[in-house]
Amino acid sequence: MPEPKRKTELRQGAGGRAAHDVGGLDFGPIDRTEHDLALWEKRVDAMLILLTGPKKGAFKIDAMRRVIEDYGQQQYDSTTYYEKWIRAIRNLLVEQEILTKEEIEAKIAAVEEAMRASGRELQGGSVPWDDVGGRM
Repeated sequence: MPEPKRKTELRQGAGGRAAHDVGGLDFGPIDRTEHDLALWEKRVDAMLILLTGPKKGAFKIDAMRRVIEDYGQQQYDSTTYYEKWIRAIRNLLVEQEILTKEEIEAKIAAVEEAMRASGRELQGGSVPWDDVGGRM
């Protein structure tokens, strides 16, 4: 499989910094209070550990970092820490040819249907796919 090409975009008005390079920029106060992770955030963390661990080795943390650093400014600024992670995991599963986009979308649809059938409320919206190796 060919090495994915980096496509890091520059942050507007930041003197040539990449979109992810926000150190020292004024984004307002930082919430330093301790808080529990939501269940979905814990699951994302567990998925990353399993996928990057020695038994599976689906991809390296460096690949995860590359995908997140390639997000554009608007995308990077509008997503939370774990939203960046799950989006990168999803895209890397396709990039590394572990799953197809269609397989992931079918599973998401099945889970959503099962949740609706059990009376659970779903949050609306979807996350757009990134162009991963021209397969998106």
